[in-house]
Amino acid sequence: MHDDDPPFIPDARRSHDHDDHDHDDHDHHRHDGDVSHIEARVRALEEILTQKGYVDLAALDRLVETYERRIGPRNGAHVIARAWTDPDYCERLRTDATRAIAELGYSGRQGEHMIAVFNAPGIHNLVVCTLCSCYPWPVLGLPPVWYKSAPYRSRAVIDPRSVLAEFGFLPALDTQIRVWDSTAEIRYLVVPERPPATEGWSEDQLASLVTRNSMIGVSPALSPEAAS
Repeated sequence: MHDDDPPFIPDARRSHDHDDHDHDDHDHHRHDGDVSHIEARVRALEEILTQKGYVDLAALDRLVETYERRIGPRNGAHVIARAWTDPDYCERLRTDATRAIAELGYSGRQGEHMIAVFNAPGIHNLVVCTLCSCYPWPVLGLPPVWYKSAPYRSRAVIDPRSVLAEFGFLPALDTQIRVWDSTAEIRYLVVPERPPATEGWSEDQLASLVTRNSMIGVSPALSPEAAS
């Protein structure tokens, strides 16, 4: 699976009109100051290990990319493909996502309280964490850098359409965009619409159409043509 990240998301707090979104104020267990302190310590440790020859940065980058783009998101893709093919499972995912996801063996820290939000004609869901970088690791792996960035965290709420456009996705103007704010207590998984012309496809085939970005909501699932 491959996701194309936007080249740049400007740090602009524009006030263009956009659709109503679901957004609750909440207290996260971490805030930007904590994250910056941790990241600074990690960078310092990485620099020391690199200088001593214990870490190959190129190999480390490849490892992170593998977990960020391939291994982790494959779990979520399996969940989505099952929901597309099994109506009973789809209903369980809708009513108790944490338990339904655990049925497939995916659970653990950062995924204790999951909610699945379903795209449908006229409705598109987008996930953000406005205060830090809460993210459902068991089904999506490592969060991408842009998801943790201040520009995405602010603009996804203020001007979601322009953010989606920068990912190359342009929902119809009459599509309602619902923005969901992840917290330390709740994580969200977007269930994208099943692409057309996939009747009779196996779960594995369908899972190949599900990307990390489509489960965050910044893009739809791949079309069969795009995946081939």
